[in-house]
Amino acid sequence: MDPFAPTPEDRFTFGLWTVGNPGRDPFGEPVRPVLKPVEIVRKLSECGAWGVNLHDNDLVPFGASAVERDRIVAEFKATLEDCGMVVPMATTNLFSHPIFKDGAFTSNDPRVRAFALQKTIVAIDLGVELGAKTYVFWGGREGTEADACRDPRTAIVRMRDAMNFLCEYVKDQRYDLVFALEAKPNEPRSDMYFPTTGHMLHFISTLARSEMVGVNPEVAHENMAGLSFVHAVAQAMEAGKLFHIDLNAQKIGRYDQDLRFGSEDLKQAFLLVRLLEGTAGGAPYRGPLHFDSHAYRTEDQDGVWEFARGSMRTYKILKARAAEFDANPEVRALIAERRDAKLDPLLSGYTPDKAKALRALNLDASAIAREGLRWERLDQLTIEHLLGVA
Repeated sequence: MDPFAPTPEDRFTFGLWTVGNPGRDPFGEPVRPVLKPVEIVRKLSECGAWGVNLHDNDLVPFGASAVERDRIVAEFKATLEDCGMVVPMATTNLFSHPIFKDGAFTSNDPRVRAFALQKTIVAIDLGVELGAKTYVFWGGREGTEADACRDPRTAIVRMRDAMNFLCEYVKDQRYDLVFALEAKPNEPRSDMYFPTTGHMLHFISTLARSEMVGVNPEVAHENMAGLSFVHAVAQAMEAGKLFHIDLNAQKIGRYDQDLRFGSEDLKQAFLLVRLLEGTAGGAPYRGPLHFDSHAYRTEDQDGVWEFARGSMRTYKILKARAAEFDANPEVRALIAERRDAKLDPLLSGYTPDKAKALRALNLDASAIAREGLRWERLDQLTIEHLLGVA
């Protein structure tokens, strides 16, 4: 039996827009046929995935009649049940239609903001009907090219008003649903509001119902800003705000590539999985593991399913390697926390006596500075472990 074959117990999910991507880009036409949502569900189930996520219009075409909407949703729900698949997360497309050309919730036009709220309310209803427990917000058009068009503080206020409104809607409907905000520094706008996970975490702290709002960090988006994705995820986890996560890969300094997870910067992918799985001793993440990526444009439909299987397989391999790494006695010795019975009690929980004791300490800074930490050895062990040597 293949230990790295994905199963529903692994909590792997894909979006309809990911494996359903036909390979269109700004310079070329599609290279693959558009698949029906029910076909995607069946194939993902065969690949071992647990669930499928969606934007509202990934399933129900924009402008569909109520009758058509109900027919599509009923067929989709029946297929989910037949395949034993779930919809853990849903979201709203607030970026494709031309009405959103200058933003949705942050637009200067109240008609656009009203339409965005209306569309999101309807989409939330759809997500809940399909069983979603998490609702993601990616502000794909919430940004600017001409910064003089609005005071950025006004955009923040408008975004806060929208989130507060939608939180109250969820509460009023008694939905079992939380929100997860997704940051991105640029593309398709020149500059996006709330460009990093850190920006989102602070914004959440200003919301009226901050307890029901977390983040959905994405590997590619944080890397586009030249930042450590592992650190962003760790900050979200430490704050209790990692409600969802988007896994993919990205070359720093490029457009949003949405590459197969682990296909770039394998060491960072390894450290991310190690963090999420808690193999070093920290609390693990127990939510959905969502692959927000797509197959190369070079691939036919068979290549798409190879991409899906490969995404999940890489995660499981890295999970196993992380457990082995943190069980290595040398690694454990290198990263063991230094303990000092005299100093440790002084370092947290201020009291006047602790401050007085700290002032009285006679620490030899030069002697301490001369001590090597052996991080070179630790990093080499990491590399050798990934290469299958250690």
